[in-house]
Amino acid sequence: MKKNNLALVVGGASAERAVSKLSGRGIYDALLNLGYNVKLIDPALGTDQPENVDEYFIQEDKKTVHVKNYIAAVNSTLFDDIDIVFNGLHGQWGEDGTIQSLFEMKGIRYTGSGVLASSISMNKNFAKVMFKHWGVQTPKWLIYSTGEDFDQLLGEIKIKLKFPCVVKPNDQGSAIGLSICRSETELPEAIKLATKYSPVVILEEFIAGREITVGILNNHAFPVLEIKPKHEFYDYTCKYTKGMSEYIVPAEIPEVVSEHVKQQALLAYNSVGCISYGRIDFRLSEELKPYCLEVNTLPGMTSTSLLPKTAKAGNISFEELVERIVKNALNK
Repeated sequence: MKKNNLALVVGGASAERAVSKLSGRGIYDALLNLGYNVKLIDPALGTDQPENVDEYFIQEDKKTVHVKNYIAAVNSTLFDDIDIVFNGLHGQWGEDGTIQSLFEMKGIRYTGSGVLASSISMNKNFAKVMFKHWGVQTPKWLIYSTGEDFDQLLGEIKIKLKFPCVVKPNDQGSAIGLSICRSETELPEAIKLATKYSPVVILEEFIAGREITVGILNNHAFPVLEIKPKHEFYDYTCKYTKGMSEYIVPAEIPEVVSEHVKQQALLAYNSVGCISYGRIDFRLSEELKPYCLEVNTLPGMTSTSLLPKTAKAGNISFEELVERIVKNALNK
């Protein structure tokens, strides 16, 4: 049977461009092994695409990268004769509903969740509002925008969150711009770092405990995975450097806790309207109570990524995972 023509979009203009390239390499190889006809497209380059495959994945860019190029790319002939787009982007403009909107207007089918679910999930504040409404336990939080009263924020932290607290951009992933503030003296620098990536900062109650995550495919939760990073928290280096984190799947937690975590993961996933696949991140408190941090609608697909690890624990190989994601989009 003739395989479909796929466009794999990688790179993009977000702060997670490098991560997208890492994910893209793994997805690309899997798609070729599955027999698909694959065309690579980097929307941040517009119509000025690389001439060879390897150039899409090298970390040093040889061409001009800009978000304004997305419209030119989607409106060009690049996507002609394409049956489906595998969205391998991460972060802003790729994971937040932006490029999904462009695909929708052009009538192009694509993998992953739709516009609204992508937009809500990328906005941590909005996602947590939905979590709270649907009964998903999540850490207490505050929102701070550039230019607002800092002293007022400090007062609210002391009342609602206490120290330590977590400070991060409201719409970034991969722990980019994230800090853990142990005292109020560390707060200005943490906010300064976060606002490099977003004008809106989210501050969260710090939950002492363990890092866990749940991968989801077709509304089925894979086994819970625990992450043990070498650093204080699961930062960018620990996420994308081999040997910097230990992964335990299934997580060594009581079965009743594991089932509760998976139920909370599915509830969070559905509360924002996700489809096809995703990954839900939690902190598991010292009392074994899960606190949902965020929904990842386009989780990483690198050699160290968590979704493929949880899928493997659920007896689904990387290539089968990719195949199922493609079929979900074809059947939309």
